[in-house]
Amino acid sequence: MDFSGKQVLVFGTGISGIAAAGLLQKRHANVVLFDGNDMLDENRVMADFDDTDRISFYKGELPEEIKRDLDLVVLSPGIPVDLPLVRDMRDAGIPIWGEVELAFQCGKGSVLAITGTNGKTTTTSLLGEIMKHACADVKVVGNIGIPYAGVADDMTDDTVTVAEISSFQLETIQDFCPDVSAVLNITPDHLNRHHTMENYVAAKMRIAENQNRDQVCVLNYEDDILREKAEQISARVIWFSSCRRLDTGLYLEGNHIFYADGKSDVKVIDTGELNILGRHNYENVMAAVAMAISCGVPMERIRETLRTFQAVEHRIEYVTEKRGVRFYNDSKGTNPDAAVKGIQAMDRPTCLIGGGYDKDSEYTEWINSFDGRVKLLVLIGQTREKIAAQAKACGFSDYVFADSLQEAVDLCYEKAKPGDAVLLSPACASWGMFPNYEVRGKMFKEMVHALEE
Repeated sequence: MDFSGKQVLVFGTGISGIAAAGLLQKRHANVVLFDGNDMLDENRVMADFDDTDRISFYKGELPEEIKRDLDLVVLSPGIPVDLPLVRDMRDAGIPIWGEVELAFQCGKGSVLAITGTNGKTTTTSLLGEIMKHACADVKVVGNIGIPYAGVADDMTDDTVTVAEISSFQLETIQDFCPDVSAVLNITPDHLNRHHTMENYVAAKMRIAENQNRDQVCVLNYEDDILREKAEQISARVIWFSSCRRLDTGLYLEGNHIFYADGKSDVKVIDTGELNILGRHNYENVMAAVAMAISCGVPMERIRETLRTFQAVEHRIEYVTEKRGVRFYNDSKGTNPDAAVKGIQAMDRPTCLIGGGYDKDSEYTEWINSFDGRVKLLVLIGQTREKIAAQAKACGFSDYVFADSLQEAVDLCYEKAKPGDAVLLSPACASWGMFPNYEVRGKMFKEMVHALEE
């Protein structure tokens, strides 16, 4: 699409919005940058641009005369698609894209895209490393923290883009079509945004809706939703399984990961050679390997990367050991299913820190996964009383409240004995107490390192 002279509204001034506005500016669009927060400092927002030609900024309310002249709206992921202003613009016939769609329209090369409730960042990071060992120009972008739009203008026909894509980003695609896609799993999350599980599933599955039979979609065979939805996918499906042998695809058998092509089964790697823990991470490995194989990466090149890949920060990340107590940062466990994986990775009595922002989640399955591993649950944030009530209903009463993360860390250190673990795995978003899970995880690590021996 030629954006020259087009009037384009970029709604949202986070990193995605700023990247989208910068890309549109390079493509000679007239950019209207807007944010509903009327407390924003305009100078600080505009300081992100080298030059402000063809960019105007509005906050609080968008003038009617601006709305009337728009050719396109680009939404940041944090802007709900059912917001009245967004609905009004859609009803007026204005195309509504997300930053991912904009970047795809402007970018070049091949696209490998990953979504799922849990495991996206680890899988994206791992696949990015594999592809960097096989290709000269690889961009790792998306929900992982690097805006897709921020690098789209630097792409060539030889670029390989590895993208972590959230359900929020998939809501606003139009033509976005990865050469290889993956859906790792789907469990309840973000229901405060999507309202129903059906809507959430539909958003996730959009990653494959524009693919054709010459392209590939990698799916988790152990996910009931994905087995059902696979019938609606036009792309060639490659399965992976952590529970059974497959005739074709990737599977885990004992401590070995295999790739079956229908003719023979090749051992990819022993799990003991990996630097990441847990069955959920072996699933992430299988998904990344399936995507890399689909791109023609030699198996030995894949193995080399698997053996050196380290855990992603904030995802069951070992921090340190003090007085014989091991500390783990799983701040990226922002929903109950992700936090279950954190608990399952613990092989010792654990003092667990949980709680945070309420995304309308239920915590029963998480609490039941404690299964004797959790000796103390320290609850913080908005959800602490809700989680406590569900814990009590599940027969788990070893919980206490803390008013801050620092107090929670101190309580765990006081109660933990040599040979125990302290795990931050909140099962909740960080909002309300922290700007994001990264800040929460970094503060946890700082607090842990400051503890006296």
